[in-house]
Amino acid sequence: MKIVVIGGTGLIGTKTVAILRQGGHEVVAASPSSGVNTITGEGLTEAMADTQVVIDLANSPSFEDKAVLQFFETSGRNLLAAEAAANVRHHVALSIVAIDRTDNGYFRAKVSQEKLIRASGIPYTIVRATQFLEFLGGIADSSADGSIVRIPPILFQPIAADDVAAVVADVAIAPPRRGIVEIAGPERAPFNEFVARYLKAVGDPRQVVSDTEAGYYGGRVEEHSLVPLGEARLGRIGLDEWLRRSQAPA
Repeated sequence: MKIVVIGGTGLIGTKTVAILRQGGHEVVAASPSSGVNTITGEGLTEAMADTQVVIDLANSPSFEDKAVLQFFETSGRNLLAAEAAANVRHHVALSIVAIDRTDNGYFRAKVSQEKLIRASGIPYTIVRATQFLEFLGGIADSSADGSIVRIPPILFQPIAADDVAAVVADVAIAPPRRGIVEIAGPERAPFNEFVARYLKAVGDPRQVVSDTEAGYYGGRVEEHSLVPLGEARLGRIGLDEWLRRSQAPA
């Protein structure tokens, strides 16, 4: 099976490409650096030739509200048009749990992307993931005020990138769900506790403060804003195991 992975050189993309190639599939790791650009349309027609499945892992280089919306809408339209012309049989997209329950510009852009997918007529599966464990450091930095890190005590269930890639690869070779699959990590605990455990483990002296008024990337959040509400596929790698792997010598 020929599978094109848009964003195939990124965090999730490289892992997904490796899994699929190990499974014997012909995989194209597509990115602007390889001559495939979903914004300009460059290389899309050639990449789609004889392709059965497309996995969209593209991400906006900007998180500014207007720019991120324009990215996902332009990229989505160009990619889906190329897929339709090539009779691609399955479109897989990576999205985010609770994008329709949390109000920030990035999440609104992902909602728009999902709408384009559903309206395209191409059989699809949308994989909505919780936040990645790999981003805990960035979350702490974005929430820091000097030596204090203010995190809301809402529920949090982060997932490791390895688990995300495994599910994306599995979904890609399965029949289209024509719907959403939600995935999350194996542990659910207060957001502030996860961040505090992470900072302690990496030797970061900053103090985590539980703050009910703290937001999440500029948006207001409530108790269940960042976790699945219903059934979800759970990853196998918890925070401690992820830390052990990430801190192991290369």
